[in-house]
Amino acid sequence: MKIYDTGDVRLHYRADGPRDGAPVVFANSLGTDMRLWDPILPLLPEGLRIIRYDKRGHGLSSCPPAPYSMGALITDVERLLDFLEVRQCVFVGLSIGGMIAQGLATKRLDLIRAMVLSNTAAKIGNPDMWSERIAAVEAGGVESLADAVMERWFSPGFRARPELELWRNMLVRGEDAGYAGCSAAISGTDFYTPTAALRLPVLGIAGSDDGSTPPDLVRETVELIPASKFHLIRKAGHLPCVEQPEEYARVLTDFLKGVGHV
Repeated sequence: MKIYDTGDVRLHYRADGPRDGAPVVFANSLGTDMRLWDPILPLLPEGLRIIRYDKRGHGLSSCPPAPYSMGALITDVERLLDFLEVRQCVFVGLSIGGMIAQGLATKRLDLIRAMVLSNTAAKIGNPDMWSERIAAVEAGGVESLADAVMERWFSPGFRARPELELWRNMLVRGEDAGYAGCSAAISGTDFYTPTAALRLPVLGIAGSDDGSTPPDLVRETVELIPASKFHLIRKAGHLPCVEQPEEYARVLTDFLKGVGHV
């Protein structure tokens, strides 16, 4: 475990694999930390340089007062990648991580050669919806939203399994200010125009039972970028890397091979 001080926030990050390996950067969703990717990492090709981090207000990173802007979240990872001397990575972003990916590609295309937009969109929800969730967190903590979040995150089959408790605990033990701060960042983001101007290899991944970013929403965003690819994972919700890690890893590996990254 390592901490990098960006000047604005202290980011917890991990860099695994050979320093000269092809870099793959993972950015996780609202309410999760870098452990989100644990199920798929053993299934990826050897020799990659795997970089994960906890965005501000999540995991072991510091938690500034809410609200946050999407620009700040993008700058955080931009500074981290510059510090790690990463160029031409494949950036895998899930949910808010996928929004960060779109913004970073728009700002610093030298950092990203290809990206995976998983369970995300150019615009997620609307300001009124996010205002209600932020108010609920401020009044009753993330715990007040937890059951509804589990329904959006996971398919009915997975919600019947004891492993659900792991992910509920990860959510509710996180910082309320971190959840509210990142919710504000999502609320203020509409990337339809900048994302439509991007020209790089893109893979979109969606879960058939995703209650947060339904497949049609993911596909609509991915199709803004010419020659992009789209894959639907069935029997999975908002976190298909958790519910269907073998399929997720296989699709990601095929994409990495297709862009010459392995």
